[in-house]
Amino acid sequence: MAHTVGPATLRRLMRWWPPFRGAGVRVTEIADDWGHVRVRLRFGRLNRNLFGTHFGGSLYAMCDPFWGLMLVHRLGGGYLVWDKAAEIEYVSPGRGDVFAEFMLTEERVAEIREATEGGAKALPWFTCSVVTADGTVVALVRKQVYVRRKREPQPSQPGRTSPDS
Repeated sequence: MAHTVGPATLRRLMRWWPPFRGAGVRVTEIADDWGHVRVRLRFGRLNRNLFGTHFGGSLYAMCDPFWGLMLVHRLGGGYLVWDKAAEIEYVSPGRGDVFAEFMLTEERVAEIREATEGGAKALPWFTCSVVTADGTVVALVRKQVYVRRKREPQPSQPGRTSPDS
């Protein structure tokens, strides 16, 4: 689905995606070139923990898919992109709405293209901060993504027959 829809359509569709809808996550902006995404997590009854602050799983969920989505669109269809690893550090309690921004520069995309030249894999790390409206950092999220160029289909070997013949 992500390959065939534009940023505005995907933003609207993600309002109804169950992990985001249930957690109170809203994608507020996706740049036309997929170089910037902004996300908001509302603070409410359904995403509070026992201490009356944001549930950690919701803080991570608001950051989970974006680096991969951005890379898929910026690199194009000739690449495989998968989540590889993630880390979250809780810095301060969040008791109000929180925000995360993701910025993917053309330099970073070029760096990944160069690293995957010739079929090699790349395992870049990306970082974002989850912050309150006044800029207080609530959490730091790091995400590692697996990126590799798709392999060309191999021609059938001479002398071998295909299952169709």
